Amino acid sequence: MDLTAHIRAVPDFPKPGILFRDITPLLADHAAFAAAIDRLAEPWQGTPIDAVAAVEARGFLFAGPLALKLGVGLIPVRKPGKLPAETISYRYDLEYGSDELEMHCGILKEAARVLVVDDVLATGGTAEACVKLIESAGAAVAGCSFLVELEGLGGRERLGSHRTETVLTY
Repeated sequence: MDLTAHIRAVPDFPKPGILFRDITPLLADHAAFAAAIDRLAEPWQGTPIDAVAAVEARGFLFAGPLALKLGVGLIPVRKPGKLPAETISYRYDLEYGSDELEMHCGILKEAARVLVVDDVLATGGTAEACVKLIESAGAAVAGCSFLVELEGLGGRERLGSHRTETVLTY
């Protein structure tokens, strides 16, 4: 199945000059969504993974079904103030300002092998922050997986030596 047929290009969103890759048509089509999850899972079959970390918010859409397919748990990585119990956090710089990610304290076992999942790899800032948050908790990053990679924005480079798999590249 050609998944690119289910990714809509929206010019000038969220601001002029940006060509936004809209995944909602893919999510709305059962066969395309199922194929996307299968393709996200395929490179990780046989890789020791203890959990999938979902990056807020669209990463949740892919990480949940992927965790089920891989037979592992799901760790939500959220923006500040969204998780009800004690959290650990990682603050990171953006082009204009900073942001922060949180996850629950003690949710990952020491040395757990975690797969980081998000919908799109662009500049890599959020994915890199998620990797650092997981590592600060004493877990190991097994790799990073994305439905879409926007080449030329430096995202893959920011993830360093971590294995990075993508389904579609633009």
